[in-house]
Formats: sequence, structure tokens, C-alpha cells
Amino acid sequence: MSRRAGILEFAVLGLLRESPMHGYELRKRLNTSLGVFRAFSYGTLYPCLKTLVANGWLIEEPGNTSEDALAAPLAGRRAKIVYRLTAEGKEHFEELLSQTGPDAYEDEHFAARFAFFGQTSRDVRMRVLEGRRSRLEERLEKMRASLARTRERLDDYTLELQRHGMESVEREVRWLNELIESERAGRDLKGAASGESAQQNTTSGSSGALPRPGDTPGPDASDETAT
Repeated sequence: MSRRAGILEFAVLGLLRESPMHGYELRKRLNTSLGVFRAFSYGTLYPCLKTLVANGWLIEEPGNTSEDALAAPLAGRRAKIVYRLTAEGKEHFEELLSQTGPDAYEDEHFAARFAFFGQTSRDVRMRVLEGRRSRLEERLEKMRASLARTRERLDDYTLELQRHGMESVEREVRWLNELIESERAGRDLKGAASGESAQQNTTSGSSGALPRPGDTPGPDASDETAT
């Protein structure tokens, strides 16, 4: 499984833990409310859902709400299928939520993990935040060393780009320091784990957003579409 596929499965399980949804709703939450994935297509989502169903972590149920009727013309017949988390799926998601290994610190995976911090225990949140900070401090040290070695050979624009990248990392480290201090003091970030507030803290390109140096554009919006 690719890293991105693993992140997607984690996010889908987390959203369905909140409430059952059909594919149209899930794609909307992934693309807008959650803010972790950009230009997300049905051609990527439905294979993921099929895998989760095959693993016994989700079950498919017929949809019968008015929202299903609205979604059907947009997403085809598949919009009528509602996906619900099973007991095994909930247990698997909780296991994923407790993991604090190196993958939890990487740019996109960290954003997904942070989006579900409201469902994560405080000690796990602390380990993830401290791991992320350590990773960024290492990155910052390497960036500074590289800049010192190559400064004289760079033109002004390349030099400014490297400075901008360093400033982005420094801003995120300061943000992480504030979060870690709040966690140690026993203060929760209300609403930071779901909805629009999580998007502002975990998505680059918006005011006050989490800076992610070296971030690459999301998948092409022209990726497979639902049929």
C-alpha cells in the first residue's frame, strides 16, 4: 500500500467514525471540510472504500435520505450506497490513532493525524507533536547548512526562495511549540480536530495555515471521475 493510500484509508475511517456517509458526502468532506486532500476524485475514493469493505472495516447499506436523492445525479448510482464503520473498523481506526511512529510526522500524514486530534488521547497527541517538531528542527538545520554552503553561488531569486522555505519551517516550529505548551498545561484546542477549524490549521495556502515546506501539488483534478 502506498503512503497516500494509507492516509486516505485513515481519513475515511475517521470520518465514518463520526457518522455513516455515502461516497458523495465522503468526497466532499475530504476535499473541503477536512482539507487534507485536494482535487480528490471518485476514481481514487471508491477503490479505497472497496478495500475497506473487503477487510471487514466498513459495511455497505442502501441509502434512503433526501440527500441521497440530491447526490445521485452527481455521483451516479453509487451515491445511494451508505458506508458504515463496523466494530472491527472502529477498533482498527483506534489502533491507527494510537500510532506515533515516523510516518505520523510526515507532512501530509501529520495533517491527517492532526485533523483527528479530538479523537486522540493526550499522551499520543504529545508524542506526535514532539516528533513533528523534532523532524522539522532537523529539516531546518539541514536547510541552514545548505544555504551557508551555496549562498555565494545562488542568484537573488533562488536565495529568496530558500529563505522563504526556512521561514515557513520556523513558523511551523513556533506553532508546534504553542500546541505542545497547551497540551502540557492540560488545555484542549476546542474544535481543532474537526470541521473548518482543522482545515485552517492543517492546510497550506490559507491564512494562519500550517506551513508545509516542500509540499507538492495535490493530484490532478482531471484524475478519474465517478461514473
